[in-house]
Amino acid sequence: MKYVLVTGGVVSGLGKGVTASSIGVLLKNCGLRVTSIKIDPYLNIDAGTMSPFEHGEVFVLDDGGEVDLDLGNYERFLDITLTRDNNLTTGKVYQNVLEKERRGDYLGKTVQVVPHITDAIQDWIQRVAHIPVDGRDGIPDVCVIELGGTVGDIESSPFVEALRQFHFKVGPGNMCIVHVSLVPIIGVVGEQKTKPTQHSVAVLRSLGLQPDLLACRCSVPLDEGVRQKLALFCQVPAENVLTMHDVSNIWRIPLLMQSQHAHKTILDTLRLPHYAEKLDMHTWKTHIADRWDNLKDVVHISMCGKYTDLSDAYLSVIKALQHACMAAGMKLQLTWVEAQYLEPEAKEEEPEKYEDSWKNLRAADGVLVPGGFGNRGVEGKILAAQYARENKIPYLGICLGMQVAVIEFARNVLGIKDADSTEFNPGTPNPAVVFMPEISTKHMGGTMRLGARKTLLQSISCLTAKLYQKEQYVDERHRHRYEVNPQMVPQLEAAGLLFVGKDETGERMEIVELQDNPSDHPFYVAAQVWQDCVGRCGGCRAAMVMDGLWTWV
Repeated sequence: MKYVLVTGGVVSGLGKGVTASSIGVLLKNCGLRVTSIKIDPYLNIDAGTMSPFEHGEVFVLDDGGEVDLDLGNYERFLDITLTRDNNLTTGKVYQNVLEKERRGDYLGKTVQVVPHITDAIQDWIQRVAHIPVDGRDGIPDVCVIELGGTVGDIESSPFVEALRQFHFKVGPGNMCIVHVSLVPIIGVVGEQKTKPTQHSVAVLRSLGLQPDLLACRCSVPLDEGVRQKLALFCQVPAENVLTMHDVSNIWRIPLLMQSQHAHKTILDTLRLPHYAEKLDMHTWKTHIADRWDNLKDVVHISMCGKYTDLSDAYLSVIKALQHACMAAGMKLQLTWVEAQYLEPEAKEEEPEKYEDSWKNLRAADGVLVPGGFGNRGVEGKILAAQYARENKIPYLGICLGMQVAVIEFARNVLGIKDADSTEFNPGTPNPAVVFMPEISTKHMGGTMRLGARKTLLQSISCLTAKLYQKEQYVDERHRHRYEVNPQMVPQLEAAGLLFVGKDETGERMEIVELQDNPSDHPFYVAAQVWQDCVGRCGGCRAAMVMDGLWTWV
């Protein structure tokens, strides 16, 4: 087993996840089998209870793991299916060690960060790295490990120490260290400054890790003098100082690294030099990177959400839209609509934002309402669903976007004006959406209906069956505590809102369409799935329902 460790310095948010994913793409296209592990030093057991404003979206895996969004990058770039164990947090490590301590596994010993926590980290990495994630039998060839945060952070110290020990344990030729750092441009003269990276590497080296490559983030390519200076002060060969400047799209980053022979350096370090000759990035370049840049025909989609100040809160949805655009040959113009500014109260309190939000919604070729939690902006989402239905604008609802579509239909078609969700109005006399009975009311973390679930299609003639090109069932990932009230389903279906997808019991509603779809309304589909967690870059595999949205725009 070979390992590639990706660390980061100076500031967070430099793109370690994309760098790790890009390294994986290069190695995979050299003929190696690749897996990934993301280390998050926070104390949370997982990302499930964190606000999207903290760390972006919660990415959901097939096994129900609620993990960091970087695992979404790994899955999309590498076309792999990860598990919850591929995301290691401080909380998981300490929970594991403390459970052993309570069982008596350390009986008679003083349990300490070194060696017990650091050993647990190494054991976890070694165990998970050997699990195949590409649907084939056998052990992967390379595991790409991303250490979250910034070197020198207090919370990451046990992980850095564990990785130092692990580097020594696996021996020479079995681990390559890539350090992602920042080279800022200061002043009107545009001078590229090396000091932040020098200090960052000095900290890393002081902790016992010497980088084999530097991936230097800068808005423009590094000057040759800057590369030489970094090589000198960071003790890295000049050819191993990669310039990671801004590019036209995210899929060009593996190509940028290829052009600087990063794959050769990594494979030489791992003593696998013969694989470098096998690298073939033609399909990636022509079918993904070039294709995205060459799209011309614009499609305008309004995303009506409640976390619109941070696009990472909807990262998987955005990526699915991009994949669908490439598949359909359309150039995406995505407009953010903050749902709360569509509500009548905003007309008095924030009139300018109210007008802009409605203007953007009305200008859209299609409306997408994604998932979310809490009552802020929900009435605005309901208004967006109503506008799309009544004005025959293509509509796609995801998770909460399906629930608000049901509430809107109950209110404005069935005439049940006080129809609501018990999430937002626990005392509503006409609940269209209710709390699922099997879900815990006392614990929040890891207690939702999570992971890949089978949805049985009720008719082969429904639009969803045609889009998925399936006749019996589809598998999608879920993350929710509330469901459509099964007692209201007969009324809704009698009025024309058909539940064309249901769970295996037939009691839980999964996918909804309008009865006269697509002849009257061009596209009105909503599903209880969580975001879009199954999109893939390879071959531009987009969510089929999203792909269908472009068909009707």
